[in-house]
Amino acid sequence: MASLLGTSLSSILTYPSRPSSTSSISLVCFRPGKICGRKLYERIQLKRKKNRSVVMNVATEVNSIEQGKKIDSKESARPVYPFAAIVGQDEMKLCLLLNVIDPKIGGVMIMGDRGTGKSTTVRSLVDLLPEITVVAGDPYNSDPKDPEFMGKEVREKVQKGEQLLVVETKINMVDLPLGATEDRVCGTIDIEKALTEGVKAFEPGLLAKANRGILYVDEVNLLDDHLVDVLLDSAASGWNTVEREGISISHPARFILIGSGNPEEGELRPQLLDRFGMHAQVGTVRDAELRVKIVEERARFDSNPKEFRESYEAEQLKLQEQITTARSNLSQVQIDQDLKVKISKVCAELDVDGLRGDIVTNRAARALAALKGRDQVTAEDVGIVILNCLRHRLRKDPLESMDSGILVTEKFYEVFS
Repeated sequence: MASLLGTSLSSILTYPSRPSSTSSISLVCFRPGKICGRKLYERIQLKRKKNRSVVMNVATEVNSIEQGKKIDSKESARPVYPFAAIVGQDEMKLCLLLNVIDPKIGGVMIMGDRGTGKSTTVRSLVDLLPEITVVAGDPYNSDPKDPEFMGKEVREKVQKGEQLLVVETKINMVDLPLGATEDRVCGTIDIEKALTEGVKAFEPGLLAKANRGILYVDEVNLLDDHLVDVLLDSAASGWNTVEREGISISHPARFILIGSGNPEEGELRPQLLDRFGMHAQVGTVRDAELRVKIVEERARFDSNPKEFRESYEAEQLKLQEQITTARSNLSQVQIDQDLKVKISKVCAELDVDGLRGDIVTNRAARALAALKGRDQVTAEDVGIVILNCLRHRLRKDPLESMDSGILVTEKFYEVFS
């Protein structure tokens, strides 16, 4: 399969330091004739009109500015290595693509040697991410149709029958730094709003930003235990609950969890490892010609990133269309009862704990069939994905000399023979 990559398209809203007479967005004013604050909140704006303050909803204005800034931010963003230009590492790339097609697979854990392009490949995925429909101005990327992906305010508006303003935006990828604090991840009190307005307000964290998107943790095996607990809780329930200084709030936090790391730097907690739907192992390329090609391609990218990205633009667009088509056709893909029974038999004979292995294998096989443009899962599809779905779920026996991946492969051929 051809390799691919992507660029982050994050829009940064910038506002003028002082309003003009024709500007649709003014400074925040709380008392007539005086400017009490300069922060423009996404929800409201206060405009002076006939010596009184008028509260106005500015979701439309904020959204129009955001759309207007996308082109500038795209060109000024740091260039990202194209996904299509990545040489080798087909197992890792396939796992990433299947998770984009079906986010319910549960993410992917990538373990391998240092310098093998793990983080480069993950970040390159951004260019290939499709667009989703979100409620304009909502900090949780709420889905206007699915209550499971709606924040509290959006759900209340839907129940009241209010019309929602929606926009199309690319799936978001959020990086979780190892040094992040729990408040930054979960969310905390908006100090600036508390000081300027004297009210308690919630400031969303990274989990809110990652809702309906991708949360990437590089060197996940070095992540602090208290942050691991937060990820476990959110991954299990799909919601993030914050209790801070008199504020109690819950918001949807359903994301594709992608982690990468070097096994030599430490093991991952079993509870977190089990939350990853798939597991990919990455090794150093040993073929001399491939190594030379990688070095040359990287040199081309470093010397002229724009020209290098343009040379792979056609392949990137082709793959992006393939992913979009697969996502739309996923619901039509069927898997025979006989294949379902054999998948469960493999899991049972390998003594896999729980049923996550069965569920993920079925989902991954359907996603692979959709990627190939078929509406029926074959035994070959199952054979390609079952290794990545079960490898990390086997119980580790210190006296067992055989690799867990080999055990899964042998059991698959035994059951599917």
